[in-house]
Amino acid sequence: MAASAQDLRSEYLQVLLSRRRDLQVPLSVEQGSPVKEPLYQGDGRPLVPSEAMESCPRKEVENFKEKLVEENFYLITESGEQGRVPVLLLRLNDTAPKRKPVVVLLHSSYKCKEWLRPLLEAYASRGYISVAIDSRYHGERASNKTTYIDALKLSWRNGDTMPFIFDTVWDLIKLADHLSAREDVDPSRIGITGESLGGMHAWFSAYVDTRYSVVVPIIGVQAFRWAIDNDMWQARVNSIKPLFEEARVDLGKSEIDAEVVEKVWDKIAPGMASQFDALYSVPLIAPRPLLLLNGAEDPRCPVPGLQEAVSRAANAYEEVGSAEKFMFIAEPGVGHRMTVNMVKEASDWFDRFL
Repeated sequence: MAASAQDLRSEYLQVLLSRRRDLQVPLSVEQGSPVKEPLYQGDGRPLVPSEAMESCPRKEVENFKEKLVEENFYLITESGEQGRVPVLLLRLNDTAPKRKPVVVLLHSSYKCKEWLRPLLEAYASRGYISVAIDSRYHGERASNKTTYIDALKLSWRNGDTMPFIFDTVWDLIKLADHLSAREDVDPSRIGITGESLGGMHAWFSAYVDTRYSVVVPIIGVQAFRWAIDNDMWQARVNSIKPLFEEARVDLGKSEIDAEVVEKVWDKIAPGMASQFDALYSVPLIAPRPLLLLNGAEDPRCPVPGLQEAVSRAANAYEEVGSAEKFMFIAEPGVGHRMTVNMVKEASDWFDRFL
């Protein structure tokens, strides 16, 4: 199991490296500043903050705002515009303990790190260092409301970038490098979570990088191959439909079908719907604590498609005597939505294991 796990991780790293061999630079840090007007793509910023995020458990800290330290900086993970990763880090201004646990929180499609501030502040109030980044072509890495979709279409045309999940995973490997080297971080206690696209980022980053020691993907883990084979790909495709419409035209199709979906995934995220899919990669997170949170009625992450991956993961944890460190919760009656219950379950999981 250990050898096969390392082989699959190495294979995935080679895929990440395949489109950036000429882009690598030494990891460095540049000073940043708070973002006054965050960019939200798609339909723009929601009118009200997420009830689920606002519900995250907090610790009452006297003069919390005065004690909260905010760091804004950029990690340079490769050459080029997208190699400049905007980071938002919050922590309390205290000296004990010297090295603290970290929770990395990742936003969903079309949003940005600033959207996560209620979660960042909640975790910081409880003594964690909380960290968020803008994923590729989002937030400070976007110039307009279509930057992400434009990047996806360009990846389909040129095949030289991987803006859907994979390129951000590269950034998260580099983030783990940075966090592990900080004097205020306990490098053995770095957790990672995210919502939707952020949940996918958390899943793949934890699979390939074992420094992420506690893992909670929220409405992100799905079986891409199963969705193609069982005609259940529509909801996921519709979330980034302009990409698939362009591919449909290029492939001479009158409508988007399973063949179009498969060809797009293979081009922009090689192996995602095959050797790196959930049933192969999720079990390799064992024995690190892993909580999968999904909606039972989520059309983008259909629960029937996850049954084999969940079964394999449960077996992997049992085999190493860590059955209690794996849990899958499909919240009844919930579609593709992060709920108050999910936020509480994630918070409890980090408090228990991190």
